[in-house]
Parts: sequence; structure tokens; C-alpha cells
Amino acid sequence: MEADGALDPAALERELRAAVAADERRERENEAKLRAVRQRVPSYEEFRNIVLASHLKPLEKKDKMGKRKNVLWNPCAVRAKAPQASDVEIPQELDQLPRTSAEFYRDWRRCLKGGREKYQFLLELGGETLGRIFQADLGFGLLGEFLTVLAENICQEDRDAVVQILQSLSGTKRFGLNVDLLSESEKESSRDLLRKLRNMSGGYGTAGQPSSPAGCGAEREAPLMDSSLQREAEEDRRVTELRKCYRVT
Repeated sequence: MEADGALDPAALERELRAAVAADERRERENEAKLRAVRQRVPSYEEFRNIVLASHLKPLEKKDKMGKRKNVLWNPCAVRAKAPQASDVEIPQELDQLPRTSAEFYRDWRRCLKGGREKYQFLLELGGETLGRIFQADLGFGLLGEFLTVLAENICQEDRDAVVQILQSLSGTKRFGLNVDLLSESEKESSRDLLRKLRNMSGGYGTAGQPSSPAGCGAEREAPLMDSSLQREAEEDRRVTELRKCYRVT
């Protein structure tokens, strides 16, 4: 029998692997930064691209391409055959969701090609899981990519999930540094995303609620309005806090 509070070897092994992967990534990115400085790259964008591509390796003969089974190479033809096409799904290569930052980087770079796929991937993971995966460190350039993908694909029904993702990311280490390193286009995506979230607030009002029977409307209307106003005030407060965290003015 194991005593209460005994160490979990599997959990320790996962934490160790995540820590090793994070150290390797930081060392790889630092080497890429030094290499970019030595090359005297002419712009920040080129410097950033070199760092973002530091994990890439040349393909070998044993590497096989084109294994993706659910990529819609001809979306128009697919819609003609099946008018009611479903939403974009996560590729079948992802037989399980990532549990560490190293697994996330692998799936994000190699398996997810389009913005819609990446958007669904972030929603599937959710804010709590993303916050746990990147608690130690959010890799260079990822925050900007997340903001761009979310801004381009957000819709009303996903609002709460996106807010939770942004809140969790803001609690990761070196978050302020990642915000400082956003490119101008990524900063604009951040402003656009927070603007959309602000405009989507208040969508939970009493409109669409079934009408109350005669004689009961006055008794039920006030509590419903109070609840709606409280919900809207809470939404506004959360978005305001996010605007401060992401330095959106």
C-alpha cells in the first residue's frame, strides 16, 4: 500500500521531461539569437523568424509527407458533395492532446497548418490546460501567434473560452517580456481581439427570454434584469483587466 501523499513516479517523470525540454528550447533559442546577431540581420522581423525557426531540422529520406487525412485540399469540391460541412476539426495525427510544452510545440508547428485548426486546438485545450503547460515559460513568439489566431477566428459562442485563455496566459512567467516582444501586427491583433471581446459583452441580456405569464412578469423581471446587469458588469471588468495586462489602450 502506498501511504497518503506518496510521490507519483509518472508525474515526476513528466515534470522532469518538461523541464529538460524547456531548458533545451531556451538554449536553442539563445543560440539562434546569437547567430542572428552575428549575421547582422537587417530587421527585427528577420531576427524573430530565425529564433522561431530554431527548432526546425532538414528533412531526411525517411521523413514522409502528406500523411494528413482530413485536410480539405479542395474545399469547394467538398462542399458540393456535402453541403452541410462540419467545422474544422483537429487533425487525426493528434491522437491525444499535449501535456507538456515540448509536445505542444511539436503539434503546433508540425500538425496544425491553418488558422482555424490552431483556433480549434486552443479551444480544445482550454485556458486552464494552457496555463499549466506554459506555467514555467511561454516560448518566444507564441503569444503573438495565439493573439493573431484568436483575433481572426473568435465568435460570440467562444467568448468565455477565449477570455479564460487570455487570463491563463497572462499568469505565465515572463508574460510581460512576451508582451514587450510583440510585433506591430501582433499588437494590432491584440487590440482587435480585446475590442471584439468588449463589443461581445452584454450578449447575455434578457432578450430572447420567454415572456412571463400575466401577473408574474413584475415579480420575475427585476431578478432577471439584476442577474443580467451583474453578468454584464463582470464581463466588462474581466475585459478591462485583460486590456491592462496586454497593455491595450
